[in-house]
Amino acid sequence: TGEISPLLPSSCRYVPTCSQYSMQAYKKYGVAKGTILTAWRLCHCNPLGGHGYDPPRWFGEEELPKQ
Repeated sequence: TGEISPLLPSSCRYVPTCSQYSMQAYKKYGVAKGTILTAWRLCHCNPLGGHGYDPPRWFGEEELPKQ
């Protein structure tokens, strides 16, 4: 599936998982912004962080309405 850690059980608090988020961020925003977004997400991916649906968006970018 192209995940960064395929041998570990799925335990991410977010959708998409951190691995999927990272791949989407690099594809959508390129290397520089993708790296920044991935680092930002990893800082929040912990027991004290958030959870739920969190697609890659650049800072200040509006969220698309759910269909």
